[in-house]
Amino acid sequence: MKARIIVTLKTGVLDPQGKAIEAALTSFGLTGIDGVRQGKVFDVEIAGDDRAAAEATLKSACEKLLANTVVENYAIEIA
Repeated sequence: MKARIIVTLKTGVLDPQGKAIEAALTSFGLTGIDGVRQGKVFDVEIAGDDRAAAEATLKSACEKLLANTVVENYAIEIA
């Protein structure tokens, strides 16, 4: 089974890396970009076919390591 975990900063959390990316895009002459928020994507392969167990494992991975839940949200997509 394949899964994707998307980690993003919570609304209201400052994103200096996003601001730097926004400034760089503007310096390349790109117009119309009104804001950039940076995040992380993890593609994970899970053994077995128990969807509920996979989701529980991935949630545990997010809570323990992949996301700082104080300042980040995460979403799990299982294919």
